[in-house]
Amino acid sequence: MLSSKANLSKKLMLASRNKQKKNNIIGYCCTPKNKFLITINVLGCAGPLRFVVNEDDVVDSVIDTALKLYARQRRLPVLVSHANDFLLYCANAEFEALSPSAQIGSQGVRNFMLGKKKMQPQMRMTDRKSSDPNAQKGISCWKSWFNNLFTFKLLSH
Repeated sequence: MLSSKANLSKKLMLASRNKQKKNNIIGYCCTPKNKFLITINVLGCAGPLRFVVNEDDVVDSVIDTALKLYARQRRLPVLVSHANDFLLYCANAEFEALSPSAQIGSQGVRNFMLGKKKMQPQMRMTDRKSSDPNAQKGISCWKSWFNNLFTFKLLSH
Protein backbone atom coordinates (compact mmCIF):
# COMPACT_ATOMS: atom_id res chain seq x y z
CA MET A 1 0.00 0.00 0.00
CA LEU A 2 2.85 2.34 0.78
CA SER A 3 4.53 1.59 -2.51
CA SER A 4 1.36 2.36 -4.49
CA LYS A 5 1.14 5.81 -2.83
CA ALA A 6 4.81 6.40 -3.59
CA ASN A 7 4.31 5.36 -7.22
CA LEU A 8 1.29 7.64 -7.51
CA SER A 9 3.16 10.62 -6.07
CA LYS A 10 6.10 9.95 -8.42
CA LYS A 11 3.74 9.82 -11.40
CA LEU A 12 2.12 13.10 -10.36
CA MET A 13 5.53 14.74 -9.92
CA LEU A 14 6.68 13.54 -13.33
CA ALA A 15 3.45 14.73 -14.92
CA SER A 16 3.81 18.19 -13.38
CA ARG A 17 7.47 18.41 -14.51
CA ASN A 18 6.51 17.43 -18.04
CA LYS A 19 3.77 20.02 -18.02
CA GLN A 20 6.23 22.71 -16.84
CA LYS A 21 8.71 21.73 -19.56
CA LYS A 22 5.96 21.83 -22.16
CA ASN A 23 4.84 25.25 -20.94
CA ASN A 24 8.40 26.56 -21.04
CA ILE A 25 8.79 25.36 -24.61
CA ILE A 26 5.53 26.98 -25.73
CA GLY A 27 6.24 30.16 -23.76
CA TYR A 28 3.48 30.13 -21.15
CA CYS A 29 5.83 30.49 -18.19
CA CYS A 30 7.51 33.61 -19.48
CA THR A 31 7.25 36.79 -17.47
CA PRO A 32 3.68 38.11 -17.45
CA LYS A 33 2.95 41.35 -19.30
CA ASN A 34 2.28 44.36 -17.15
CA LYS A 35 -1.27 45.59 -17.57
CA PHE A 36 -2.72 48.82 -16.28
CA LEU A 37 -5.89 50.87 -16.46
CA ILE A 38 -5.83 53.98 -18.64
CA THR A 39 -8.31 56.83 -18.86
CA ILE A 40 -8.91 58.55 -22.19
CA ASN A 41 -10.91 61.77 -22.45
CA VAL A 42 -12.35 62.19 -25.93
CA LEU A 43 -12.64 65.84 -26.93
CA GLY A 44 -16.30 66.74 -27.27
CA CYS A 45 -17.51 63.76 -25.22
CA ALA A 46 -19.00 63.98 -21.72
CA GLY A 47 -17.20 61.19 -19.89
CA PRO A 48 -13.86 59.39 -20.10
CA LEU A 49 -13.17 55.93 -21.51
CA ARG A 50 -11.46 53.48 -19.19
CA PHE A 51 -9.93 50.17 -20.23
CA VAL A 52 -6.98 47.90 -19.51
CA VAL A 53 -3.95 47.82 -21.84
CA ASN A 54 -0.62 46.04 -21.89
CA GLU A 55 2.42 48.14 -21.11
CA ASP A 56 3.99 47.33 -24.49
CA ASP A 57 0.90 48.14 -26.63
CA VAL A 58 1.55 50.76 -29.29
CA VAL A 59 -0.35 54.05 -29.34
CA ASP A 60 -2.03 53.25 -32.67
CA SER A 61 -3.64 50.08 -31.28
CA VAL A 62 -4.75 51.96 -28.14
CA ILE A 63 -6.46 54.60 -30.32
CA ASP A 64 -8.16 51.83 -32.31
CA THR A 65 -9.34 50.14 -29.10
CA ALA A 66 -10.62 53.45 -27.73
CA LEU A 67 -12.62 54.16 -30.90
CA LYS A 68 -14.14 50.67 -30.85
CA LEU A 69 -15.10 51.04 -27.19
CA TYR A 70 -16.54 54.49 -27.91
CA ALA A 71 -18.70 53.07 -30.70
CA ARG A 72 -19.74 50.02 -28.65
CA GLN A 73 -20.98 52.29 -25.86
CA ARG A 74 -22.94 54.34 -28.43
CA ARG A 75 -21.57 57.64 -27.26
CA LEU A 76 -22.27 60.98 -28.87
CA PRO A 77 -21.06 62.63 -31.04
CA VAL A 78 -20.64 59.67 -33.35
CA LEU A 79 -17.04 59.28 -34.50
CA VAL A 80 -17.00 57.64 -37.92
CA SER A 81 -13.34 58.13 -38.72
CA HIS A 82 -10.42 55.74 -38.75
CA ALA A 83 -7.72 55.53 -36.08
CA ASN A 84 -5.35 57.36 -38.43
CA ASP A 85 -7.53 60.48 -38.14
CA PHE A 86 -6.95 60.83 -34.38
CA LEU A 87 -4.07 61.84 -32.12
CA LEU A 88 -3.42 60.78 -28.53
CA TYR A 89 -2.01 63.31 -26.08
CA CYS A 90 -0.79 62.99 -22.50
CA ALA A 91 -3.38 64.75 -20.34
CA ASN A 92 -0.85 66.22 -17.90
CA ALA A 93 0.69 69.21 -19.61
CA GLU A 94 2.25 68.26 -22.92
CA PHE A 95 0.68 69.47 -26.13
CA GLU A 96 2.66 67.22 -28.43
CA ALA A 97 0.87 64.18 -29.78
CA LEU A 98 2.28 60.76 -29.04
CA SER A 99 3.90 58.89 -31.88
CA PRO A 100 1.65 56.11 -33.26
CA SER A 101 4.52 53.61 -32.97
CA ALA A 102 5.45 54.52 -29.38
CA GLN A 103 4.64 52.17 -26.51
CA ILE A 104 1.87 53.39 -24.25
CA GLY A 105 3.71 52.33 -21.08
CA SER A 106 6.82 54.34 -21.91
CA GLN A 107 5.02 57.62 -21.15
CA GLY A 108 4.69 56.96 -17.43
CA VAL A 109 1.18 58.42 -17.31
CA ARG A 110 -2.27 56.84 -17.21
CA ASN A 111 -4.45 59.76 -18.35
CA PHE A 112 -4.70 60.69 -22.01
CA MET A 113 -6.73 62.90 -24.35
CA LEU A 114 -7.97 61.78 -27.76
CA GLY A 115 -8.53 64.44 -30.39
CA LYS A 116 -9.21 64.53 -34.09
CA LYS A 117 -6.40 65.60 -36.43
CA LYS A 118 -6.89 68.97 -38.06
CA MET A 119 -7.01 68.53 -41.79
CA GLN A 120 -5.33 71.14 -43.96
CA PRO A 121 -7.64 72.85 -46.44
CA GLN A 122 -7.08 71.61 -49.96
CA MET A 123 -7.47 73.69 -53.05
CA ARG A 124 -8.44 72.40 -56.47
CA MET A 125 -7.06 74.08 -59.54
CA THR A 126 -10.44 73.85 -61.30
CA ASP A 127 -12.20 75.64 -58.41
CA ARG A 128 -9.51 78.29 -58.33
CA LYS A 129 -9.71 79.01 -62.04
CA SER A 130 -13.50 79.09 -62.15
CA SER A 131 -13.77 81.49 -59.21
CA ASP A 132 -11.32 84.01 -60.65
CA PRO A 133 -12.79 86.19 -63.42
CA ASN A 134 -9.32 87.37 -64.50
CA ALA A 135 -8.15 83.78 -64.96
CA GLN A 136 -11.14 83.10 -67.21
CA LYS A 137 -10.31 86.05 -69.42
CA GLY A 138 -6.67 85.05 -69.62
CA ILE A 139 -5.50 88.23 -67.93
CA SER A 140 -2.69 87.61 -65.52
CA CYS A 141 -2.18 90.28 -62.97
CA TRP A 142 -0.05 90.14 -59.84
CA LYS A 143 -2.98 91.41 -57.75
CA SER A 144 -5.28 88.59 -58.79
CA TRP A 145 -2.47 86.08 -58.26
CA PHE A 146 -1.81 87.50 -54.79
CA ASN A 147 -5.54 87.42 -53.88
CA ASN A 148 -5.91 83.84 -55.11
CA LEU A 149 -2.88 82.81 -53.12
CA PHE A 150 -4.68 83.57 -49.86
CA THR A 151 -8.15 82.44 -50.90
CA PHE A 152 -8.87 78.84 -49.94
CA LYS A 153 -11.92 76.79 -50.66
CA LEU A 154 -12.71 73.75 -48.59
CA LEU A 155 -13.63 70.58 -50.36
CA SER A 156 -17.10 69.35 -49.58
CA HIS A 157 -17.61 65.63 -49.12
